[in-house]
Amino acid sequence: MKASVCDAYGPPEVVRIAQVENPSPKDHEILVRIHATTVTSADARVRAMRTPKGFKLISRLVFGVRRPRKRILGSEFAGVVEATGNAVTKFKDGDAVFGTSGMAMGCHAEYVCLPETAALALKPVGLSFEEAACLAFGGTTALSYLRRATVGPGDKVLVNGASGAVGTALVQLARHQGADVTAVCSAANAALVSSLGAGRVIDYSVTDFSAEGKLYDLIADIAGTAPFTRCRSSLKPGGRLLLVQASLPEMLTIPWVSLTSGRKIIAGMADERVEDVRFLGELAASGKYKAVIRRRLPLENIVEAHRHVDQGHKVGNLVVSLMPS
Repeated sequence: MKASVCDAYGPPEVVRIAQVENPSPKDHEILVRIHATTVTSADARVRAMRTPKGFKLISRLVFGVRRPRKRILGSEFAGVVEATGNAVTKFKDGDAVFGTSGMAMGCHAEYVCLPETAALALKPVGLSFEEAACLAFGGTTALSYLRRATVGPGDKVLVNGASGAVGTALVQLARHQGADVTAVCSAANAALVSSLGAGRVIDYSVTDFSAEGKLYDLIADIAGTAPFTRCRSSLKPGGRLLLVQASLPEMLTIPWVSLTSGRKIIAGMADERVEDVRFLGELAASGKYKAVIRRRLPLENIVEAHRHVDQGHKVGNLVVSLMPS
């Protein structure tokens, strides 16, 4: 099969298209022919071994000390089940599915094998494969953090870095839970995040949200530019700060912040749950959740896709198409 492989850590040019052996499903696995996948910020970080401060050694041990242990990156997909293992009961050949492979990755390829218990679900009939491929990464990350933060109706929520894959998901899902959402992004993306449910948009190049004197129940920092030292005065007593890209020093301060400030930092890896993937599919099918796609590229242009993500200004999701001929 054709796949994008990564045999060394480094710039986008370390990825290349190659022919690799087709995977075969084990007893409890399904083989999916991938129609669409994405290149996410997580893919780019693994490829470059670009980690938050303090996590370099841990990341090397997890992903590979000298080179990536998983040659094929990509954690998000939509496609069709082409074969099933002997013990599979949840899916059948021909099922259109979408979801995430998580840290197992492997989705930047024509085929991927996944356990039938992985975070995947049947693709909503009304969604294209490209739209479905964009639901899981940003959506499950946002749901995991919002669940831990117990966001509810009337909460004042600020999303710093609101126009990327996680940001656009968090704006929509916080609004769906009844929150009053303020989005921080560039002026160029103000109309987009407003259309997704943000009641107010702050252009970060003009206004510093932390200097406005407004208070929030929850601040979600996706851009990595709003540490607790900056946000403390903008959080209500009992307020929560979500650090999606927390460094190790920031994580070590979590108990002290909770003990001394009356506020809470929430960080760490997001959950990837089957029920969350199903929920996102249902929301998207009903028109209450939208996969934002601003760029589409074929697998042959995977280097260009990584370059675009590395620029740090990706809007929504970058889709990579592998539609069979």
